[in-house]
Amino acid sequence: MTTTTLILARHGHVEGIHPERFRGRMEVPLSARGERQAAALAARIAAGFTPAAVYTSDLGRCIATGAAISQACGIPAEIAPGLGDIDYGAWQWKTHDEVRANDPERYAQWRTAPHLVRFPEGESLQDVAVRAADLLRLVLARHSGASVVLVGHDSVNRVLLGHLLDLPAALYWRLAQDPCNLTLLEWSGDAAKLVRLNDVSHLDGI
Repeated sequence: MTTTTLILARHGHVEGIHPERFRGRMEVPLSARGERQAAALAARIAAGFTPAAVYTSDLGRCIATGAAISQACGIPAEIAPGLGDIDYGAWQWKTHDEVRANDPERYAQWRTAPHLVRFPEGESLQDVAVRAADLLRLVLARHSGASVVLVGHDSVNRVLLGHLLDLPAALYWRLAQDPCNLTLLEWSGDAAKLVRLNDVSHLDGI
């Protein structure tokens, strides 16, 4: 049976994390630390895999991370809007304290039942799941039996993991996705096996 290897990664560290903000579709570049993380992740992938393709979100922080990987592996990266971060709508670029003060009920629901929330003027996790699943079908059809790198964001990566592993959407917060982590899955038949989750051992000292 053919096995396709999915290497799921998140972009590197960005500024604007403290105080914590809803970044979403905002363009926030990699920090100097994030660039070092991307280089370390790229070296890790190039040393351990031979990817057939690299797909990245359409936002700059993922494009830059994907560029480091594609250069290290000697293959071009392709922009895939399906990997884009969630659209937080009216919450975008607000701090968590601001949203907690101005929209307390929805904020509380986001922290406890995120799958039930639609952001005002924005997306829901279900919207993200639809576009991420569309991309996944395309990737699996194009690259059956190969290794593929997907560079996304915290939100879309959590949703993709839940979709691949048939997890209830309510478990969204249980899936960690740190900057420039390496998450490894193997797709065979019609099911995925989780091999490695949120591995950041290549970032020691960065």
